[in-house]
Amino acid sequence: MLQLESQSLSLLTEAVAHLDAGFAHLPPLDSAPDMEALRNVLLAVAERMRDNYPYPHPLYAGQMLKPPHPVARLAYALSLWINPNNHALDGGRASSAMEKEAVAELAVMFGWQTHLGHLCGGGTMANLEALWVAGRLRPGQKIVASQQAHYTHRRISEVLQLPFASVPCNSRAQMDLAALEAMLKQGDIGTVVATIGATATGAVDPLAGLLELQARYGFRIHADAAYGGYYTLVDNLAAETAAAYACLDRVDSLVIDPHKHGLQPYGCGCVLFQDPSVGALYKHDSPYTYFSSDELHLGEISLECSRAGASAVALWATQRLLPPVQGGEFAGMLADCREAALILAAKITADERWMLAFDPELDIVVWAERGTSASQISRRSRAIFAAAAAQDLHLAVATFPSALLAERWPQVVWDQENVACLRSCLMKAEHRAWVDEIWARLLRAANSITG
Repeated sequence: MLQLESQSLSLLTEAVAHLDAGFAHLPPLDSAPDMEALRNVLLAVAERMRDNYPYPHPLYAGQMLKPPHPVARLAYALSLWINPNNHALDGGRASSAMEKEAVAELAVMFGWQTHLGHLCGGGTMANLEALWVAGRLRPGQKIVASQQAHYTHRRISEVLQLPFASVPCNSRAQMDLAALEAMLKQGDIGTVVATIGATATGAVDPLAGLLELQARYGFRIHADAAYGGYYTLVDNLAAETAAAYACLDRVDSLVIDPHKHGLQPYGCGCVLFQDPSVGALYKHDSPYTYFSSDELHLGEISLECSRAGASAVALWATQRLLPPVQGGEFAGMLADCREAALILAAKITADERWMLAFDPELDIVVWAERGTSASQISRRSRAIFAAAAAQDLHLAVATFPSALLAERWPQVVWDQENVACLRSCLMKAEHRAWVDEIWARLLRAANSITG
């Protein structure tokens, strides 16, 4: 049984009453809903929502789906009685202030005492804003990202009508710096995207080496830390990975998604710029949203207009309960995710039946059952994926080119260009305690195929 957390719902009733008391001086408004009609529709919604994978449960270890913290759910719901819009202070006075405070805490997490930034709908929009600024500062120049970077960067570049190119990866699924330097010598690259936690592998690009190249070639560095950004708080990363995080305060811009590891509902992304002066690029005129205050409106530093103030309220509340600081409770939860990945990877490595694809840098593990050819491995991966689902263990299947794995898997005959592997995303702190159960169900699933 999934056992969705519901004990905290009583707190919402108390909080709504407290919120309502703040408006008690206004004339009463008769707005009582038809409770029976609401009940019928809500139960119908609950019935439809049962047709889902059990995303909040530790046995769901497939895609990047992490349940919001109870305080985030409650604060988000509470804010909907006001339904603030954080485009302008008129529409979201309290929530705009909460957004500024929460975003400033994220900036400090990366070592930035001064910054320009705001929340947005997610990583795609956050990356769009960062690359839009990059394009304004380096007009017509090329944007490059690794072959394992998120596909959104190519799409965004097309939207912005900027040239884009992919940089080959090394055997660790990181950007190959030698290949990048060969491209930099052509003199047409304006921005390099450093992936801090690739969504397929969890790989972290070698940021220290990128910064050395930047000193020679003068390009901008944008860090796509949408997935892996929060891991700057933990202390159980490999030395090379930790070295990349230690340099994050030197990039020009970065994005992070609180709706991934930050325990937030969708959608909640964040874009940050180290140099606040880039705000001048957002200049626009609006005759009706800027009349109540001389303070900076978030809409003046955002490509988006209307934005959910509820996202800011939920993030602010979560960071009050679980501050994003090293050594804190929240950092410990992330360290548990990392530890879960290390334990699973160790089990895979110790069992001759399996092959590890990459040494996990964060909390993503990629592996496959041992086979003689890429086609055989791919067939088995897909069969085990389906058999695991029958065991209520939900994994993912990820496909990788032979160039990434040929060195690590020299015995494999590459009879096709790509190979399908199993992939787990152990991004819930609870996964640490569930690795043994996940492993047992994986073995049962694999054995059910062979009989």
